[in-house]
Amino acid sequence: MENRKKVAFYTLGCKLNFSETSTIARNFNDEGFDRVDFEEIADIYVINTCSVTENADKQFKQVVRKAMKLNDKAFVAAVGCYAQLKPEELAAVDGVDLVLGATEKFKITDYIHDLSKNDMGEVHSCEIEEADFYVGSYSIGDRTRAFLKVQDGCDYKCTYCTIPLARGISRSDALENVLKNAKEISAQNIREIVLTGVNIGDYGKGEFGNKKHEHTFLDLVQALDKVEGIERLRISSIEPNLLKNETIEFVSKSRTFVPHFHIPLQSGSNDILKLMKRRYLREVYIDRVNKIREVMPHACIGVDVIVGFPGETDEHFLETYHFLNDLDISYLHVFTYSERDNTEAAAMAGVVPSNVRAKRSKMLRGLSVKKRRAFYESQLGTNRTVLFEGENKEGYIHGFTENYVKVKTPWNPELVNTLQEINLTKIDEDGSVRLEFLNKLAEV
Repeated sequence: MENRKKVAFYTLGCKLNFSETSTIARNFNDEGFDRVDFEEIADIYVINTCSVTENADKQFKQVVRKAMKLNDKAFVAAVGCYAQLKPEELAAVDGVDLVLGATEKFKITDYIHDLSKNDMGEVHSCEIEEADFYVGSYSIGDRTRAFLKVQDGCDYKCTYCTIPLARGISRSDALENVLKNAKEISAQNIREIVLTGVNIGDYGKGEFGNKKHEHTFLDLVQALDKVEGIERLRISSIEPNLLKNETIEFVSKSRTFVPHFHIPLQSGSNDILKLMKRRYLREVYIDRVNKIREVMPHACIGVDVIVGFPGETDEHFLETYHFLNDLDISYLHVFTYSERDNTEAAAMAGVVPSNVRAKRSKMLRGLSVKKRRAFYESQLGTNRTVLFEGENKEGYIHGFTENYVKVKTPWNPELVNTLQEINLTKIDEDGSVRLEFLNKLAEV
């Protein structure tokens, strides 16, 4: 079987991209290809692109160069969001042979008949209006957790965002299909499933984006909670206006859903939220956080925030800073605003100089460190369950508690992919938390 072709994958961007790369990889497997690591020599390199940050564009070129260095005769295909938005730009990158848009990426093996290099990348990219069908996917990246895609696309019109242009309208997987995928994952001894999508709180819009909700996000959560064999379920990121009290209350009593929420805020200033065309004001956000704290005082709450949006004055930024400082949250993901073609914000007045953007970003990153530390300190002395991961990092094994505290203990291969009852004892100098096992067996 020496003649089997080798294929390697590189994923840029979000958890959703990782779940889709895995599905595409399984398609290659079905077609008789062998998957190898991206560091190895392959016949085909597939790069799943992202368009959310300025960096993702630059990273793409670096990844192509890396592939060409490994095998300058390899066939290079680009798929994903950036491939949908700027197909010609990607096709012009030296070494790229094929660019597939939003609907074509799942049929990639149909396009790869001839692996000879092209002078210019061949583009197959649909009009984004055609991206109206749903392809379910899930990834099994490591043995410990899997990303399960439940929804794709977005109907929101946030002024800074290209995702609706890259992924099309909001549409969902059928509930029975999500449950089938969840069962397949749990049958592979994977302990944790992370639900992912572009706007997962909008779950229920039909496969073709029709507006009738067969099921709601709450229905999805309740059905998944009953699937045998799944030990942990985590909601990745959910809009504050779509995170309903019923969902929060259900998670607080759930068998499998963990007390961890990641809720995009983007700005703590109502003026800026309006410019961004977000679908809530800061008062709604306070309400969500208070509700979570009321029923799950120990929950971990993560926040996305954008700094340097057009029109963000020093006063607006300080409003965001103080808002977050006063809010009982656990960590921040800070994004520095970067202009995107074909978005409303790109043409807005009040452009914030890049050095000011960088300074604001640094201030919020500092606040995030402080918030995470305070959250970890609040958890010391409590009993938790940790899921250990598979990597030996400098003699230690790491894992996360159900409420997303990162822990470490001396390496023991028997702990890999196991859930252990522990007590959180102290914060280590690297910021992770040390522990004591509650059941002595684990120390063997």
